Amino acid sequence: MAEEIVSHSVEETRQAGARLAKTAASGDVYALVGELGSGKTEFARGFVEALCGPAAVRSPTFSIVNIHESPDFPVYHFDFYRLKSKEELVEIGFYEYVRSNGVVLIEWADMFPDVLPRETATIRFVDKGNNRRDIRIGPLQES
Repeated sequence: MAEEIVSHSVEETRQAGARLAKTAASGDVYALVGELGSGKTEFARGFVEALCGPAAVRSPTFSIVNIHESPDFPVYHFDFYRLKSKEELVEIGFYEYVRSNGVVLIEWADMFPDVLPRETATIRFVDKGNNRRDIRIGPLQES
């Protein structure tokens, strides 16, 4: 069953990420999907800070992956935006991260949906204008 969240500010988007982080467990994978500027990075910032404490969370657009340590497990924050092929995922060790004991957040995950584990949860972001973001948290394969 999907959860619907309406955010009216950056802070509310971060709070939504923090709420989801409280349910995260080792091995979880989250696909963050939405247009540029729709709230993916702010959601990830709230998620990571809830698990790892205040940190300089930024989009891993240029580094491809940022690693954050929490007391319970690492959080791997990926950004597929600049990748051109699935082969690049092999080069950066993506499959090892996904099979690890960490939690994986992937911005622009819809660029390569067939590499995501079946159990991946999808968080969809839609910018509705006037600072409103609709956020839908649900399974990767929606019925």
